[in-house]
Amino acid sequence: MADGKLTAQQQAAYWDKTRGLMLVILAAWFVFSFLIHFWAPQLNNIRIIGFPLGYYMAAQGSLIAFVLMCVWNARAQDKIDREFGVQDE
Repeated sequence: MADGKLTAQQQAAYWDKTRGLMLVILAAWFVFSFLIHFWAPQLNNIRIIGFPLGYYMAAQGSLIAFVLMCVWNARAQDKIDREFGVQDE
């Protein structure tokens, strides 16, 4: 797009991809926010470097996953923006 404007069809495709990315990120967030902690008692039977896995996932693993999801989301959204020519310079 020389002028940076999208047609209605391009806008729909852009928002479909953006919506898909958002749903994947939300699903990953749900897994690391709720499901991992829901199964913490079972995960505590597994030990890594002397710590129960449930503790590790609650104290460190989920936080690391959230930071990685932020980086992943920023890069993936930037790729979508560049694909449709609406990126920030």
